[in-house]
Amino acid sequence: MQLESLEAFLAVARYGSITGAARALGFTQSAVSRQVATLEAQTGTRLFDRLARGVTLTDEGRCLLPHAEAVAGRLATARRDLDALRGLGAGRLRVGAFPTALAALVPRALAAFRSAHPDVALALAEGRTPALLEHLRSGDADVAVVSAPPGQPVDAGRFDLHHLLDEHLLVAVAAGHPATGRTARLADFAADPFIVGSATAEDTLMRVSLPPGFRPRVDIVTADWTAKLGCVAAGLGVALIPALAARAAPPDIRLLRLHTDDAPVRQVFAATAAGRHPPAAVTRLIGYLSDAGRALSGA
Repeated sequence: MQLESLEAFLAVARYGSITGAARALGFTQSAVSRQVATLEAQTGTRLFDRLARGVTLTDEGRCLLPHAEAVAGRLATARRDLDALRGLGAGRLRVGAFPTALAALVPRALAAFRSAHPDVALALAEGRTPALLEHLRSGDADVAVVSAPPGQPVDAGRFDLHHLLDEHLLVAVAAGHPATGRTARLADFAADPFIVGSATAEDTLMRVSLPPGFRPRVDIVTADWTAKLGCVAAGLGVALIPALAARAAPPDIRLLRLHTDDAPVRQVFAATAAGRHPPAAVTRLIGYLSDAGRALSGA
C-alpha cells in the first residue's frame, strides 16, 4: 500500500466526502478519487459506498481504518523524531578527547552546546588519540578531539579533520625559579631535575628535541598532572606540560613557553569518520570547539 493512498483514504473517511478530503489535503477531487481507487485495487475490495451525498465506509473500509490510522500515527511520530534530531531537540552525542583537551577546550565547548541544546544527551570519554580514532572508525564515537605531533599526521583518508588550534609546549617552574622571560630553551634547565610522566626514554620529555650534550636528570616520575605540578610548586624540579593543561596549573608556579626549535607545535583537531554524514549535533559541537580553540589560542 502506498502512503499517499492511505492518507487519502483517511481523509475521505474523516470528512465523509471526496470533496472535503480534497479540500483538506490541497488536492483535486480527481486526484483523491484516484488514490482511493488505487488503494481499493491494492486491497482487492471496495472501501467506500458512494452515496448521493458523500461516501460511507464499507465493512472492509471499517476494518482497514484502524490499521491505516496506526500507520499514519507511526509515520507522524517518525517525522516528529526526525525533526527533533535535525533541530537538536533530542538525540545523543558521543564525544572522545585526549586527556589535556579535557582541561578547558572540550569542557568549554560542551558547556556551550548543553546550554543551547539541553535535550541532547551527552557522553564523554577520555583516551589517547589512537584509541579515539579507533572508536570513530568502529562507530562507538561521533566526534573525537585528537592531537597530531609533527611528523605523525592523522590519516586524512579515513577521518575528516577540523583544525582547532596549534598547541605549544610549556615549562612549569616554581615561583622562585631564576628563569626569566616568557620563552625558554631546554638548555636553560640543564641543572634542574625534571619531573616526568613516563620512565621510558621516548616519552620522558614528551616530543622535545634535546640540545647536543643535554642529558635530563629525572628524579620523579608521575603521570598525574596534579602530582606533577604540585612537585614543581614545592621546588622539586621543573616539568613540561602541553599548553592545553595550563588551566590545571596552581598559582604558585610559572609557565614559560618552550622555544619551537626545542619543541615544535602539535596540531589539535576535531575528527569524524570519513564518508559518514555528520548529524546536526556533531556539526554544532565542532563549531563550539572551534570557538573554544580560538579563545584559548588568544588567551
